[in-house]
Amino acid sequence: MAPRRGTVRRTVVRVEDKVRVGPDGQVDDKAVIITPMRPARTDPFLLLSEDWFSSPGFEWHPHRGLETVTLVVDGVLEHGDNAGNNGALATGDVQWMTAGRGVIHRELAFRNERAHILQLWVNLPGEKKMVDTRYQDLLAVDRPVIEHAGARVDLISGTAGGVTGPARNHWPISGAVITLEPNTRLDHVLPARDRAFFYVLSGRLTVAGRPVRAGQIAWSDPVPGAANGSTATLETGDGDAPTVVMAYSGKPINQHVEMDGPFVMNSRAEIARAFRDFHGGKFGAIPRQARLKYR
Repeated sequence: MAPRRGTVRRTVVRVEDKVRVGPDGQVDDKAVIITPMRPARTDPFLLLSEDWFSSPGFEWHPHRGLETVTLVVDGVLEHGDNAGNNGALATGDVQWMTAGRGVIHRELAFRNERAHILQLWVNLPGEKKMVDTRYQDLLAVDRPVIEHAGARVDLISGTAGGVTGPARNHWPISGAVITLEPNTRLDHVLPARDRAFFYVLSGRLTVAGRPVRAGQIAWSDPVPGAANGSTATLETGDGDAPTVVMAYSGKPINQHVEMDGPFVMNSRAEIARAFRDFHGGKFGAIPRQARLKYR
């Protein structure tokens, strides 16, 4: 796709490797792609983790002050929350959950078999942290797909090529899964104000001329003063298999971040209140919801 006239070409400021963490009491294996240690460098994104699990998975736990975007890479993810939402998501499906003022939910492998997920934590600005909780199941079969010569853009959020993804946002976020055949070039258009990342799920390519391979993430900072937008050039070379890239961007919030476990707020006092509210029952009761029945 050719960029609009007057758009500015983006650069990559750094390329990082994911860090394999290994198994713990919840998962069979874990890796961390975006760490929450320096949120100003990744703003508005806080965390990107990759999890493989069968049993127990992530049983009932709370969140406040953020949104989680979960892509099912493989397997089937069973989910439920204390508002009565529940269901199962298959390979390629995405769930966009707004924790807002407080939710208690769980994420399990259906039938305790296997689930492989990527979960992105997206920050919310202070004035939006206490919005109502919301679940959006963005199924792969229902999402718009933009086809180019050798490229496929599976649009989750934001607008590209005159097409808008299905996610409803409290903060402007663009998100897509892009598949590129060998020897393909795509100029991916993004708002210039956004910070962007490109995480390679499989294959290898260059992002704005920088080589990036599977398991690596490339970062591109906002481009000041580019009124007509910006483009990130993605190019693949020779090969036998396509390259798959998770591409997200968002406007930096530029607010102080305090994180403690499942809560993301702007001050330690707000974090303390979140713990008091949860333990005091203000998030609601922990559900006694049965597991999904086998079909």
